[in-house]
Amino acid sequence: MDIEQFSKGDSFLHRLDPRVKIIVTLFFSVVVATTTCRAVTIIAFFLPATAILVARLDLKKVGWRLMIVNGFVLFLWFFLPFTYPGQTIFSLGPLKASREGIEYALLITLKSNAIILASIAFLATTPVPTLIHALNRLRLPGKLVHMAFFCYRYIHVIHLEYHSIVNALKIRCFRPGTNLHTYRTYAYLVGILLLRSFDRSKRIYNAMLCRGFKGKYWVVDHLSLKRSDLFLGVALSAYIIGLILFQWKLMTR
Repeated sequence: MDIEQFSKGDSFLHRLDPRVKIIVTLFFSVVVATTTCRAVTIIAFFLPATAILVARLDLKKVGWRLMIVNGFVLFLWFFLPFTYPGQTIFSLGPLKASREGIEYALLITLKSNAIILASIAFLATTPVPTLIHALNRLRLPGKLVHMAFFCYRYIHVIHLEYHSIVNALKIRCFRPGTNLHTYRTYAYLVGILLLRSFDRSKRIYNAMLCRGFKGKYWVVDHLSLKRSDLFLGVALSAYIIGLILFQWKLMTR
C-alpha cells in the first residue's frame, strides 16, 4: 500500500514549502466548495490541472484516484436529478428529471474533482512526515498532530494485519458470497482488527511512557521559507482571490 506514490519527484512543486502547500490547498478548497457558479468552478480547474502537469505526475495514477472519488459522486446522479425541484427535462416512469437537479449534480461533480486534483497536486507531492511537521509549524493542536503522525506510522501495520487475517480465511477455504456466513465473517474480521489495533495502541503508549513521553511532540526544525516559496504562495493566492472577485462580479450583474 503506497500512500506516497506522488511524493517521489524533483519538480519545483515537490520542493515547495509544505506550509505554503497546505495554506493554498485549504484556501482553494474553501473557495471552490462554497462557490455557486459553474463558470468559476470550471476556471478553478486550471490551477490544479496545471500544477499536476508541472509536477510531471503519472496521469494514469491520477485518473485512477479520480475514478475512485467519482464512484461515490456517481450515486448523486441517480438521485439528485429526480429529487431536486425544477423544470422537467425527461421522465422515467413516475420519476421526473429536472434541469436544476442535473446542473446541481454537475456542479458538485466539478467541485469534488477540482478539490481532489488540488489535493493531489499540492499535498500528495509532499511526504506525509513532512506534511505533519508543517502542520506542527502552523500551530495545529498537538493532539491532532500526534493522531496524524501515528495514523500514518501504523496504517501500514494495520494493513499487514488485515492481509494476515484474510490469508488465514483463505487457508480455511473461505469463499465470500451474498450470504449470512460471509457477512458474519467480515464483521468478525473488522472486530478483530479493532481489538488488535486497540491492544497495539496500549503497548505503544506504555512504551512511550517508559521512554519519558510527556505529551510534547518534538520536531527538528528543518523547514525554511525561501523567497521563491513566498512568491509562489502569493501568486497562487492571487489566483484564488481572482476566482472570488470573478464570482462576485457575476453575481452583481
